[in-house]
Amino acid sequence: MSTLAWITISGVAMSALALIGSVTLVLPSRMFDRIVLPLVALAAGSLLGGALFHMLPASVVALGNELSVYGLVALGFLSFLVLEQFLHWHHCHRDHNHVSHGPVGYLILAADGLHNFIGGIGVASAFIIDIQLGVITWLIAAAHEVPQELGDFGLLVHSGWRKGRALMFNVLSAATFLVGGYVAYLLSGDIDVAVFIPFAAGNFIYIAAADLIPEFSHEETARGKVVVTLTFLVGLGALYLLAGMV
Repeated sequence: MSTLAWITISGVAMSALALIGSVTLVLPSRMFDRIVLPLVALAAGSLLGGALFHMLPASVVALGNELSVYGLVALGFLSFLVLEQFLHWHHCHRDHNHVSHGPVGYLILAADGLHNFIGGIGVASAFIIDIQLGVITWLIAAAHEVPQELGDFGLLVHSGWRKGRALMFNVLSAATFLVGGYVAYLLSGDIDVAVFIPFAAGNFIYIAAADLIPEFSHEETARGKVVVTLTFLVGLGALYLLAGMV
């Protein structure tokens, strides 16, 4: 299968993940509250593990152990910091009842669309360098899409959006992932797309450290703290073990 086919399939699959948000409509709120933080913790561990154990080593192999590689990681981290500061965006939204009607939903969708576009560039660049790295990078990115989409869809519905409209716009914002993938593919003939890998690693580190870890670190019960810590370690450890196998 060609690299372009891998990029296309990964983009379509990522867009399809946006549909998982509709699960919030059928799950009892108590059950949703019970599973969302462990999912967030698992995603955080997976993102950090993917960035540290897969994407950074691949960046060093492709670009050399140069200071510029780590500068690109910092730039990727900073880009999401700026994005969040200016668009007031968080991947996880635990309290849906305090969201007012107005531009918040559009800001979330705009930021998610930009985030997915950047993510598509990073994942496609990984596919261009190595198909196996591309698959792993896609899985890492997909890991945090599940709790994100659950939270974002619930937020849109609870802030006054009709269910069908919220689902449609969520899918459209996710489709920018495929657009980013095609952009990276088109650019690959003119520039070394390997530079996008450490940049994407910085994105992943920011999402884990600034958005996801603070969400589950507020768990109040002792049992809850143990559960989220263990699921975080499962995500981190699984990516470490996978790095040793490939």
